[in-house]
Amino acid sequence: MPFSSLTPSPIPSPTSSLARRVVSLLPGATEIIAALGALDQLVGVTHECDHPPDVADRVRVTETAVDTTATPDVVDARVRELARSGAPMFTLRQDRIAALGPDLLLTQALCAVCAVSEHDVRSLAARLSPPPNVVTVSATTLDGVLDDIRQVATALGCPDRGVLLVDALLARLRAVHDVLRAAEARRPRVAVIEWVDPLFTGGHWIPDMVRRAGGRDVLAQPGEHSTTMSGARIAEARPDVIIVAPCGYDVVRAAEAARSLTVPTGVAVWAVDANGLFSRPGPRLVDGVETLATILHPSLFAPPDPVHAVPIRAS
Repeated sequence: MPFSSLTPSPIPSPTSSLARRVVSLLPGATEIIAALGALDQLVGVTHECDHPPDVADRVRVTETAVDTTATPDVVDARVRELARSGAPMFTLRQDRIAALGPDLLLTQALCAVCAVSEHDVRSLAARLSPPPNVVTVSATTLDGVLDDIRQVATALGCPDRGVLLVDALLARLRAVHDVLRAAEARRPRVAVIEWVDPLFTGGHWIPDMVRRAGGRDVLAQPGEHSTTMSGARIAEARPDVIIVAPCGYDVVRAAEAARSLTVPTGVAVWAVDANGLFSRPGPRLVDGVETLATILHPSLFAPPDPVHAVPIRAS
């Protein structure tokens, strides 16, 4: 059963939305704003925001001290170095944010490695005049991400659009579920690798995504933080499928990372576009569920688009 589209069309701009000048300090929040049809309200974004392409001309208001193009071990070492020293991983450009005159800042309270901290954002907001409203998203599960979408919609002044968007995403999840239920499909054992050097489990909403796609995550529980693990632990978990989804990597970089791994024999290995479909808590997580379903149940769904996932090794 092929899906008509793996990327939802943005909801048309709501005519009843309050006029706001919004700065998004999280790529996932930027994607939520776009899916709500509220890009006309978005004036500033992070250095990482790259989807949809329409945000390319927005003012960049953050910088990072981590070279994300480096090899995984170098990135990990730099992150740990900054954490030990107490130095920030991200810098807010207060001058640029002040010049934009925002009345709403969207931030997160989930991961200090992924985006600017809520504390830093609230401290900056208090120094601006007038101080903008700060809304924090902090979901650790897939259902929580849907709740955050509703929250962002309310903050933008278009709660009805949030309801419509979430209903559309839930309908797509139900479509996957209905196919699996009708086929009485068994749940393959799935191991998701969120970083490759060192190895990390897939945390937060990823186990939910695996379950919604008709699999069973054998390394992590929904809502838990990603944690380091050994190759032996992966082998002991006896996965049928390994999904290589390094945080922030597109499918090309993920495939390169997957080919560097030593994995148990007889296990299928896939590389996926983690940056687009797994890492960011926003609407495209549903695209990720649909992509996982095509990997885990190839007899029930059309093959995944190679932009989203590529096979590294057959079982």
